[in-house]
Amino acid sequence: MQADETGRGEARRRGERWRAAYATDPAATRGRLIPEAISPTRSDFQRDRDRIIHSSAFRRLKHKTQVFVHHEGDHYRTRLTHTLEVSQIARALARALGLDEDLAEALALSHDLGHTCFGHTGEDTLDACMAAHGGFDHNAQALRLVTRLERRYAGFDGLNLAWETLEGLVKHNGPLLESEGRPTPRWTARGIPAAILEYNALNDLELARFAGPEAQAAALADDIAYDSHDLDDGLRAGLFDLSDLAEVPFLRGLLDEIDRLYPNLEASRKIHELARRVITRFVEDVIAESTRRIAALDPRSVADIRAARAPVIAFSEAIARADAEIKAFLFARMYRHPGVLAVREKANLIVSDLFARFTAEPGAMPDEWSEGLAGAGEGRIARRVADYIAGMTDTYAALAHKRLFTTTPDLLWHPSSRGLPLAEP
Repeated sequence: MQADETGRGEARRRGERWRAAYATDPAATRGRLIPEAISPTRSDFQRDRDRIIHSSAFRRLKHKTQVFVHHEGDHYRTRLTHTLEVSQIARALARALGLDEDLAEALALSHDLGHTCFGHTGEDTLDACMAAHGGFDHNAQALRLVTRLERRYAGFDGLNLAWETLEGLVKHNGPLLESEGRPTPRWTARGIPAAILEYNALNDLELARFAGPEAQAAALADDIAYDSHDLDDGLRAGLFDLSDLAEVPFLRGLLDEIDRLYPNLEASRKIHELARRVITRFVEDVIAESTRRIAALDPRSVADIRAARAPVIAFSEAIARADAEIKAFLFARMYRHPGVLAVREKANLIVSDLFARFTAEPGAMPDEWSEGLAGAGEGRIARRVADYIAGMTDTYAALAHKRLFTTTPDLLWHPSSRGLPLAEP
């Protein structure tokens, strides 16, 4: 046992792969809803990752908003570049903790498939439009995409992903049900989305248990990625300055470290040094805290991770506090910046106009979306319209609005960027 632990430690230090007993084993997968022949060259989780990358929904992330509408600058993150950053961090966590890297990557790549055009603005608007019909949630929409809406394969709708991938997609933020069956606090007010309950009736995802460790790692990778890159984008856009970050003790410490090591460093390099240090500190913290929790739990299999009473892959209390403080800063100084809010207002108008028009006149949608809606009830029509709009890119939504309405809001807003270079000289 001691030799095994020593070898594992050496592998971790060299960045090599190793598989822990508590990792999700692709050889022991619970399989797919529709059985398929085993691939001779890829594990089920590798196949899932590849199917996600080749999906139409994944390609559309290229022109979907993260914070800035994609045409506001070539160097700001889009939903696709955010997803790729999450994937890289998830793989790093998985490798260090002995998890299945392919499953962690598949979950990172799929976690935002259900996001609408115009980022959270589009989601909030669609949720309001769908209030009488079950609302709209991007996690539930991602499940709809990979189980129903993608139509590429001859033998099934969706991507027919493995049980473990679907479980992680639905539960990466934690269980949806308490042990006695009532919704967890997050879902108490509005209820669990119907799309999740409907699929769960076909293929039990164990909504009262935690997801496997790879899903937990992907969820933290999401937090780490957008903390880092939203700080980077916000600084480069001139929404706040480096001196403003002193409001956050964790960031102030990193900036002091950079100034000590690199006095008089130019602003663009200092921004990058800050972003990379945020990622490094957070990743190292997750590895250390998760190792501590794993040692305390002593899981012998992935089932022990799922049955735990708390996440096993997690931030320490200190870094969880830093994460919350960074998010509070970004909410006040970036997501609620007047320029960002002005674009949100215009995007809200585009989405709400499209929803109203298509629900009143389903034939205004392409034939493949309006087919079969003659005589359908309001709920069915509304859900079909929500599926159609949610799949739109920012560009497509704006063009659809121009086709149907006499005036369309101008979404252009060019952040000042404080004169910082966004590309290599």
